Amino acid sequence: MANRGSMDAPITPDEFMVVCMARQIEDGETVVQGLATPLVAAAYLLAKHTSAPHLYFASAIGQGICRKPAPLALLNVESLWLDRSLTNTSFVNVASEILPTLKPKEFFRPGQVDAQGNFNNIAFGKDILQGGLPRMRLPGTGGIPDVTTMIEKVYLYVPRHSRVTFVPELDICSGMGHTTERRMGAGPRWLVTDLGQFDFHHGRMRLVSWHPGVSIEQIQSRTGFELEIAPDASETPPPSLEELRLLREEIDPLNIRRLELLSGNARRQLLYEIIERETSQFKN
Repeated sequence: MANRGSMDAPITPDEFMVVCMARQIEDGETVVQGLATPLVAAAYLLAKHTSAPHLYFASAIGQGICRKPAPLALLNVESLWLDRSLTNTSFVNVASEILPTLKPKEFFRPGQVDAQGNFNNIAFGKDILQGGLPRMRLPGTGGIPDVTTMIEKVYLYVPRHSRVTFVPELDICSGMGHTTERRMGAGPRWLVTDLGQFDFHHGRMRLVSWHPGVSIEQIQSRTGFELEIAPDASETPPPSLEELRLLREEIDPLNIRRLELLSGNARRQLLYEIIERETSQFKN
């Protein structure tokens, strides 16, 4: 892991993901963040500090809407959304009134996703719909079945690209992709992983860039279906020095974004470090 605050440290996969997502955001948009998605929050804040200064933020935390950003936090995560919100309402109002009206952009993190961009955030297990027990429960839908049939700006991100997530067939579908059955919405437009970037040209996932140090063969080996490759596919442009400075020193100096890429002992250790550093900040 790069030394905190060091501009000489190598660019890490989480930083590539944040910058790639930030570059998909247009000025003046309303962007929505779900729960426990610091990579997305960091991307929104980076866009706010650079190319999209007039963003509106909406969040599942407190169902708030705000414009003034705050650095990411773990112990005081509400400060970004509640302390600076323009208004707060109920989840029902957000889902039934605000989101259809504002037509926001949102990045979702799927547990499973197929080649057409349909995705699953409910559970793993092929026989669940026939009454079987799940092999593993996932966080749940959180309104995904509603918004993916309605909003036009659905984007996806996967912190750890593997055949566990990219599958030929979903166990359960909770997010609608590019299917012939849909009547509203548009299906996912873009997908970012720790290996590369993808679009959904003609409704099927297609590689458009790979991150430095990654090969097309490596991406294909970690994908459970045949990849399409854009004719002009190339290496992902790296973050600028200013993007790195903002991300490392102002937006997320605690490295909270990296929690989404880690598991087990590495994740636990980073959690302890973040809590210790954030607690010290409170005392000071």
